[in-house]
Formats: sequence, C-alpha cells, structure tokens
Amino acid sequence: MKFQLIKDTSIDFLGKRRVAMVISLIVIAVSIGSLVARGLNFGIDFTGGTLVEVGYEQAVEVQSVRADLAEGGFGDAIVQHFGTSRDVLIRLPVTAAREEIKAAELSNAVMQALRAPVGEILAEQGGEGSQQCSRDGAVQDCVVQMRRVEFVGPQVGDELKEQGGLAMLYALIGILIYVTFRFEWRFAVGSVVALVHDVLITVGVFSLLQLDVSLAVLAAVLAVIGYSLNDTIVVFDRIRENFRKLRKAEPVSIMNQSINETLPRTLLTSITTLFVVLALLFLGGEVIRGFAIALLVGILVGTYSSIFVASPTVLALGVSRDDLMPVVKEGAEVDSQP
Repeated sequence: MKFQLIKDTSIDFLGKRRVAMVISLIVIAVSIGSLVARGLNFGIDFTGGTLVEVGYEQAVEVQSVRADLAEGGFGDAIVQHFGTSRDVLIRLPVTAAREEIKAAELSNAVMQALRAPVGEILAEQGGEGSQQCSRDGAVQDCVVQMRRVEFVGPQVGDELKEQGGLAMLYALIGILIYVTFRFEWRFAVGSVVALVHDVLITVGVFSLLQLDVSLAVLAAVLAVIGYSLNDTIVVFDRIRENFRKLRKAEPVSIMNQSINETLPRTLLTSITTLFVVLALLFLGGEVIRGFAIALLVGILVGTYSSIFVASPTVLALGVSRDDLMPVVKEGAEVDSQP
C-alpha cells in the first residue's frame, strides 16, 4: 500500500489570487517604504572598516567589552559574540580619523584598550609582569588574544555593493531568458515577477528590523532566487504537461490541478529545508545569523510566491493551450487525440 505523508488536495488556489495579490502588494509597499525611509544597514563588507576577532580565556560579557573599547576611544565599535561566549568579534567602521591608519596599528590600539583593564587588575593584585601586560600583553596575552584582523576600504566596499546589485540583476535577466526558451515568455515574466516579489520582501525585512547586511546575506538572497525558481519551474512544468493532456479543461482548473499535484513536493521540500535553516539560526552563532534569517524569510516567501504569485501572473497574461503545444514539424503527423 502506498503511503502519503501529505494527502491529495483540491484547493482552489487561483480562486484566492485576488486576495493574495492584495496581501503581496501591501507587504511589498511596506518593504519599499522601509527601504526608502530607513534604507539598509550595510555591514563592513559594504561600507568599509576593520574587523578584529579576539578570544578570552573565560566567558566575557559583550557590554564589558564595549565599555573597555569606549574608554580606549572606540565608542562606535560594534561588538558581538563569535561562536562561543569567549570569542568576540569587533567591527570598527571607517571614520575620517581612522582612514589613514593601517589595520595593524588600529588592531594594536584595540588590543591595548582591551588589555588595559586586565593590566590594572594585575597591578592591584601585585602580580608579576603587570607592567608588561599594560604595555605589550606578555602575561598570558593579558587573558585576551587577537585571532585575526581584516580590513575593507571604503572604495572596496562600494565596489562590492555595486557588484552585489549587478549579480542579482544579471541573475534575473538570465532567468528571464532561460524560462522563455524552456517554456514561453508568459511563464518567464511570471517567474521573474515571483522572484522580484521574494527579493523585495526579504530585503524589506532586513530594512524594517535594521539587520546587518553582509556578503553572507547577499549570498543567501541569491540562494533564495535559485530555490524559489526551482520550485516555480516544477509547478510550471506540471502546468505545461496538464495543458497538453487536458485539452478541454479551462486554464484556471488546469493550473489549480497542477498546483495541487505539486503541493506535496513543494511542502516537503520547504519543510525539510526549513529544519536545516532553523538549526543554522539557533545553533550557528551570530556570524551566520543574518544568512539564516535571509534564507528563512526567502524560503517561506518563495513557497508562497510559487503558488500565489507566479501562476496567477501567467494566467493574467492570457496563457492558453495553443501557447504550450509543441511545434509540429512540416510533414509530421498531427496529434489527433481529443
């Protein structure tokens, strides 16, 4: 006996397309409004700056690290845990005063600011080498060690921002061309509309919540484009197959049947992918949190758009059975099936 985790359905998805369209337009309007009013909170990858990763011997509070950096003249530093509570990631944005300072000099100044309180404690306790600690961190590296330093110049950040936007634009153009050749131009427009819908909402969430936008987030958005397109192509392929098979049915009923037939595959793929993304979100640490959030939002929105955005767009453009019938070569027999 065949086991089905998700039973066959007969939901009138396209009957709800107007409601779905209103919902999508409202969410997209909010996303665009937030992007215009608040913009995106670009990280150092795009704005430029210095990143310093340090490790402590024991767990440390982010607030105390911020306070130490503020006393050392780095009040604008962004501090977050990196993997464990003993590892800390410090981001220093580019300022006019720091623009000419080398990354090595800046990182040394950061380490002095972090080691100064430790040197003071050792001095109060009368520990040997306290003077060395306050000067060069020779006593057990003053409890805090520098792991790595990265520097991104403002010009490089601007180039990354521009190239990231072009990458998404080229991806959409390539998809438009591919789907046009694979299916038909109406399907190409429907798939691109769905992808723009997904990208705008995903980016809008980052704008609304003012989450850090890094290269990892850009990679997640591009991954969402690929994931959503794959889901949409599966639905389109079934629609084309049913258009050729169900000769006398109306386009609305054919599309509804196609979406219902691919629904178990769509849901199971999305659910299993979400399990992995949720694991990354809750267990992966702060560094990949933005990546996981972008994937989470993108998968949810992409699943919705493949059902309620892509297919209704194709229907609104007036697709018919004749548009999807294979071209009969001259001299070949015409299919006479009813």
